Formats: sequence, C-alpha cells, structure tokens
Amino acid sequence: MRRDLPYALTGLALGVLLLGNAALSPDAAAPGPADVALVLIMVAGLAVCRRFPVLALAVVTAAMLLVHLRVHAGATAAFPVLGTVYLAAWRGHRWAAVLASVGFLAGFLARDVSVAPAGEAGQQLAERTALLLGWFVAANVAGLVAGQRRAYLEQVEQRAVEAERTREEMALRRAGEERLRIARDLHDSLTHSISLIKVQAGIAVHLARKQGEEPSAALLAIQEASAAAMRELRATLDVLRSPADADEVGLDRVAELAERTRSAGVPVRVTVTGQPRGLPSAVDQAGYRVVQEALTNVARHAGAATAQIHLAYAPAQLTVSVTDDGQATPVRPVTPGVGLNGMRERVTGLGGTLHAAARDDGGFAVRATFPLNGPA
Repeated sequence: MRRDLPYALTGLALGVLLLGNAALSPDAAAPGPADVALVLIMVAGLAVCRRFPVLALAVVTAAMLLVHLRVHAGATAAFPVLGTVYLAAWRGHRWAAVLASVGFLAGFLARDVSVAPAGEAGQQLAERTALLLGWFVAANVAGLVAGQRRAYLEQVEQRAVEAERTREEMALRRAGEERLRIARDLHDSLTHSISLIKVQAGIAVHLARKQGEEPSAALLAIQEASAAAMRELRATLDVLRSPADADEVGLDRVAELAERTRSAGVPVRVTVTGQPRGLPSAVDQAGYRVVQEALTNVARHAGAATAQIHLAYAPAQLTVSVTDDGQATPVRPVTPGVGLNGMRERVTGLGGTLHAAARDDGGFAVRATFPLNGPA
C-alpha cells in the first residue's frame, strides 16, 4: 500500500488543480458535488494504477471525460488521463492506451465544438486537437519506449543469471572431473605402494612369530601405519568420488565418531553444553571435521590417553574443543602438520578461530570457535 501512496497523492494534486482551474476560469461552470465525487473517483483510480493499470485507465478516462463534459475544465482534465495512458503503455497494454486516448480526445473535442461560437470553432478545434494529439502521442510513445527498455533490461538480467548458472555448472562439472582424475591417480599409485608395504610388513610379522621371535617395535609400527594409511586413503577416495555423501556429515554424528574411536582403544567422553540447534551446513561439517582430525591425532600421537570432546552452543557462536591427557607438553612444541593446517583453514575460512597447543598440565588441546551471527 505504501507504494500506491505517491500515485494517490499525485491524483489528489491534479484533482485540486483541476477544480481550482474550473472555479477560476470564466469559460467553465462552477464545480458541484458530483464533480468533486468524479475527481475523488479519479484519485482512487490513480491510487490503484500500479496494480491494475487497465482498470485505472478506464476509470480515470471516464471520470475526467465526465468532468470536462459537465464543467468544461479545459486541458487540465487531460493530465490524469495522460499519466494512466503512459503507465498502461509502459506495462504493455498498448491497445488499451490507444483506445483510451482516442476516446478521451473524441469526447473532449466534441464538447469543445458543441459549446464554441461558430466563428471560432474551427480555430479552437485545430489548436486543441494539435495540442492534445501531440500530448497523447507523446504519452503513448514514451510508455512504449519505457516498456521496451524495461523488457530489454529484464532480458539482459535473465541472460546474466543464465550465464552465471552455466558458469557454475561448468565449474562444478570440471571440479568433479578433476576429483575423479585425482582419485584415479591416487588409486593407481599410492594404493598399490601402500598395499605392498602392508603385505610385506604382515608377512615379516608372521614369519617372526612363526619362528618364536617377537617382532620389533618398528616392524609393528610399520604394519599399523600402513593399515591406517590404507583406511585413510580409501576414505579420501570415497570423498573424491562422491563428495555429496561426504557433505552429509555433521556434529549430530559426533557420538558415532566417538564410538569408533573407543573401539580403536582410545577412551572418549562427549560433553554438550547449551541448546543444540540447526547450524549452517558449512559450520556443521567443519565442526565435525575438527573433531575427527583431533581424535585421529590423539590415536596417533598421544599414546595411552583419554580424549574429551566438548560442544558448546551459544546464541552467537559455536565452540568445539577436543582435549587429551597424552604425552604432549609445552616443553616439546608440536610442529603443525597437514591435519592441523587443514583444520585451521576450515575454521578461519568460516570467520572462526582455532587454538591448538599443548596444555600446561600435559596433553594437547584443540579449540575451534565459529561465529553464528554473520555470513560464512
């Protein structure tokens, strides 16, 4: 309704101008209540012309023509009609604008001819006809040009949207092809090599035990590391081949992740504070990946340790922390590896902060904070 207010105010100003001109003009009759009512009808028509241009055009044209026939208001009666003619032509109702223009001109000039003195009828008719015809032709042409310009701009905008969507689709397709290429390369190179290491280490362990000897710690470490590398490589290949499935992970699966870690021999406790709620998908996935990477590091480097997962929900932020009581100390700082750098990139890419360092009382702590009140 607020968008209709300028049209109504414009109609009211034109109505006041029309009635004032009729009251002051010596050639016009004094406006009566019926004429004021017709002006108010015109104002109501202009008020709805944005939403109903054809209806408004018919109402305004009829009302102004009746006012002119009753009081001979002059050219000011054509102003509201010109505005609705322009708007109708701009909105694409060209024939309605033309018919309204012809009808108003015919009635307007017929009234002038009928009341003009015989000697002056020809001259007045020619002047009024030229003036009003020029106005109405200009209103129709201006509305038509404005409508065509609007349609052109809409087409340009639509083509830009289509081009952007096409670029995005091409980028996604190329990214998918690149992921598949990387997956094939990893499968053809690393999988074969790691499998050989795993098999050879397993055979060496088996032969040592068959001969009654205890395998060396280095050999057992090689066997365990090769098995873990194979698992991680298969998981990476699954992500590369089907990224949509990988995006489904979130903090609602932390309990499942903790259970898998327990089954690997690392005790894990999960604590949640605050009210869990729906999170942006990017934040949800990044929080899960932080917990996953932190638990992987605990299993690899902390030794005989217990891990503690803490999820803290606040109105403006989410805090994800994983701590352990393992072997790390401030005296021997941890060198950031691929895992920690990857976590930091995930968190900072979403506007958050990551703190990862050894604790003063022993063990390691990873704390990620994500803002929830701003764009990711």
